[in-house]
Amino acid sequence: MSPMLPAAFTTRTSLAAVLPSSLAAVQGEANDLGLPALEHVVVIVVDGLGAASLKARSGHARTLAPLLGKTTTIDAGFPTTTASALTTLTTGTQPGEHGMVGYRVRDDAGRLTNQLSGWDDRMDPASWQRSQTVFERATGLGIASHAVGLPKYADSGFTAAALRGAEFLGGRTMADRFEIAESVVAGAGPGITYLYVAELDQLAHAKGWESPEWTAALETLDALVAGFARRLGPGRAALLTADHGVIDVPESGHVLFDTAPELLEGVDAIGGEPRFLHLYTEAGADPDAVAERWRGVEGERSWIATRAEAVEAGWFGATMDAAVSPRIGDVLVATRKRIAYYDSRDLSRGGRNMVGQHGSLTAEETRVPLLRFGAAA
Repeated sequence: MSPMLPAAFTTRTSLAAVLPSSLAAVQGEANDLGLPALEHVVVIVVDGLGAASLKARSGHARTLAPLLGKTTTIDAGFPTTTASALTTLTTGTQPGEHGMVGYRVRDDAGRLTNQLSGWDDRMDPASWQRSQTVFERATGLGIASHAVGLPKYADSGFTAAALRGAEFLGGRTMADRFEIAESVVAGAGPGITYLYVAELDQLAHAKGWESPEWTAALETLDALVAGFARRLGPGRAALLTADHGVIDVPESGHVLFDTAPELLEGVDAIGGEPRFLHLYTEAGADPDAVAERWRGVEGERSWIATRAEAVEAGWFGATMDAAVSPRIGDVLVATRKRIAYYDSRDLSRGGRNMVGQHGSLTAEETRVPLLRFGAAA
């Protein structure tokens, strides 16, 4: 019997609608978000700002928090990992189409490759990420598109995969990036601008989203958005959203899967990330049998599905490209409790110092804000 699996999409709209709707609004066309005709739209993407975290720290976000409600909360999609979600945002397609199906996945060379930093000549960003970006569409229409982010990302493989078609502009601090975006908006002609805020996610990983440091960064963001919104001018709008939320996982929540030997039986390699594992089975191993062994041990605290079951449940979107399917683990383990999976044989303790984590299907990870400012308010 197939397991009862949660839906990846439960709200009326999702992250996939944000940039396509912004481009349509600049063209004066109807769109999924109901945006009016606009001259310029800035999409502010705050890495790691879940709706639940924003609500919990509402007293520290007096610009953002009052706008958060049922109709301004959307699904980020799944997996709730940056490589997947940002590509969903920038292409308007889901992972089953664009191909960025996880954090570490098996590539065409049979390697486990990091989708954010593992790019090389055997994994070409131009072909691995399979969808046209909204920026490429905009350029073809004569509409200017810009991506404002950290300078170190300007020439990265992930930027080439997910932001291709946009002119990249680097700003070291959060304030720098808002200032750059403001100067872009002030320019003549129609346009769309992507403004990336990395700091909250970075602090969540290092300190946890419940830390004073994370709260201070939220306060900084809130003040910058307030000032930016005041200066937008007629026909200009800003939308603020996020790629995923975050859950703080204490060390007591670290599950060392290798200490249950039956969980490794038939498993050749383990990708994904601590809250969402991709299990790649050995040649000849039965994925159903591997999944059943995992359900017997971990079924109370994780959703466990074969690739076929996950695809049928729509975890990677309504469409699954045949070329993308092999990238997905044969068995998938998505945590539903406040836990993260690790291998104690990894002497480097890879990632075990992270506090804030994400990747799975809980509401804290999948639900993000979609807030409107300026002419879109």
